[in-house]
Amino acid sequence: MNHACHFIATKSITIGAVAAKKSFIISPKFSRQSCIREIRMEKGQYNCLNGGSSESRGALIVLEGLDRSGKSSQSMRLLSFLEGLGHSTELWRFPDRTTSIGQMISSYLSNESQLDDYTTHLLFSANRWEKRSLMEKKLKSGTTLIVDRYSYSGIAFSSAKGLDFEWCKAPEIGLLAPDLVFYLDIPPEKAAERGGYGGERYEKLEFQRKVGKSYHALRDASWKIVDALLPMEDIAKQMQEIAINCVLECQKGKRLSHLWSC
Repeated sequence: MNHACHFIATKSITIGAVAAKKSFIISPKFSRQSCIREIRMEKGQYNCLNGGSSESRGALIVLEGLDRSGKSSQSMRLLSFLEGLGHSTELWRFPDRTTSIGQMISSYLSNESQLDDYTTHLLFSANRWEKRSLMEKKLKSGTTLIVDRYSYSGIAFSSAKGLDFEWCKAPEIGLLAPDLVFYLDIPPEKAAERGGYGGERYEKLEFQRKVGKSYHALRDASWKIVDALLPMEDIAKQMQEIAINCVLECQKGKRLSHLWSC
């Protein structure tokens, strides 16, 4: 007497918060080889979804440049532009002077206290690290972050003091890498002519020249050089066109990456 023989193999695939169940029915009329091939195909598809494209997220956009290059003004303009298009956007600044570490940095920058150069560099780095988890959470929730100064400033300013360039980079390794860096390029002499120059510790012409050279050594494919001597409206328009493309790319699932990671 012939007995029908079959079994059902069920596996669950979880993608984000959605769980989908796939059932495979194997009966004598299908070869064992065909069945194995089908299951392997499904498994490969799962790995691709799990390790391929990521979920939609916000963009990490950084503005860098010498002191008085116009970063703060253009950050505000870019914030208004993206918000006007309906994108969830926040403006961050480093150092973040609202934290306990940031208050120590603020006192130093205002010439109210003295710190060793190595200690100062590590404090600036720690100020960024203490915001890292929140930064990642914001980005993954779909919020774009416009950041006025980031790791590049820390490295450029500290190495301009004479600290070893690679030593300055080391504490920044593992922080989130920007999707886009705007460098507002201005000759130090022109920056010195702008209002308010000289009010903080590092606003000295010769020192700013050294900072500019260090910035140049940090440039990579994520950097866009913007002529900071152009009229403010022209600068804003140029940055807006580049930034919106970056935001849309991140919404399509561009992966987060880390600074100088292997």
